[in-house]
Amino acid sequence: MTKCDYMRLALELAEKGMGYTSPNPMVGCVVVKDGRIVTEGYHERYGQYHAERNALSHYEGDLTGADLYVTLEPCCHQGKTPPCTDIIIERGIGRVFVGAMDSNPKVAGRGVQILREHGIQVETGILEKECRKLNEVFFHYIGTGLPFVVMKYAMTLDGKIATASGDSKWVTGEEAREHVHMLRKKYSAIMVGVETVLADNPMLNCRLKEGTDPVRIVCDSHLRIPPDCRLVQTADTIPTVIAYASAGEDRKERLREAGVKLLCVGKDGRVDFPELMRQLGQRGIDSVLVEGGGILHGTVLKSGMLNRVYAYVAPKLIGGGGARPPVAGEGFPRMEEALKLADTDIIKLGSDFCITGVVEKDIGNCETRSAHSQS
Repeated sequence: MTKCDYMRLALELAEKGMGYTSPNPMVGCVVVKDGRIVTEGYHERYGQYHAERNALSHYEGDLTGADLYVTLEPCCHQGKTPPCTDIIIERGIGRVFVGAMDSNPKVAGRGVQILREHGIQVETGILEKECRKLNEVFFHYIGTGLPFVVMKYAMTLDGKIATASGDSKWVTGEEAREHVHMLRKKYSAIMVGVETVLADNPMLNCRLKEGTDPVRIVCDSHLRIPPDCRLVQTADTIPTVIAYASAGEDRKERLREAGVKLLCVGKDGRVDFPELMRQLGQRGIDSVLVEGGGILHGTVLKSGMLNRVYAYVAPKLIGGGGARPPVAGEGFPRMEEALKLADTDIIKLGSDFCITGVVEKDIGNCETRSAHSQS
């Protein structure tokens, strides 16, 4: 096997931490000696050991001169857990292969430097693009303090998310809907507008067997959300936030008593989306999956804060001038102003397709600070 093969295995391990490590990154580690893998590990949960320490602690044999492959530069200072550089040195590792570097001022290449000062050979940039892509949420959030904003919608081939009568069940098939629940596990929060709550009374939870429920966020300028809806009724068990602009004290108190967290982020009588993102970031929410209707999606589009899109396309045609589009609002007046997606992928899901890509402004954004060394 080549060094890229071993790093791919480390990436597969890292992905096992999806949904559990936030705001830390997903990191995987593979240790090789005499041409065979002797131990491996990954960062399993926030606050617990990092990938390197997990891998090395699980093997009691002699690792002198072994090769260690890790998807992110090893941390080198005390956080919630001890520095990973310490145990790498203690176990006598001979060479370390690093995927992506960590630009946190507390690390910023110092992890690699410390290893080299102790006679360990270090090679960086192994599958760097893949390693950075796996942790695009982490790099964005730590670098900006703002959540990584993802827009998701399902539409027909003629660009409709519902018929003129409002019927939308179901645009896509079971495989595509299961993929959506993977996104709900991956991202920290899920957001809809109050119109979606009024129309569908959703739960907005993750229904995968080993899933984790995202924080549920509703944009509701005047707190029209019904107290008996499923989101409010389950707010004591699944964290639920409602962002509003203005409302009476009685309505606010009833929602608080149900366990709802309220955020007042109003501007001109409506929810101020950029301010909401700033406040969510301050509360440790590193990513938001927007699953709203066309109005909310239009707001996100014009905010300049959109980072990635997942567009599920079903091979169906429903027509109708009054049928609902996935993105509404004012839009951009000129084609040259349209947001462009890069690094696109097309995923086949049963008879449907998912087209995903990042908004071009994020390509090459490498100015980050790392949470890898925080726990």
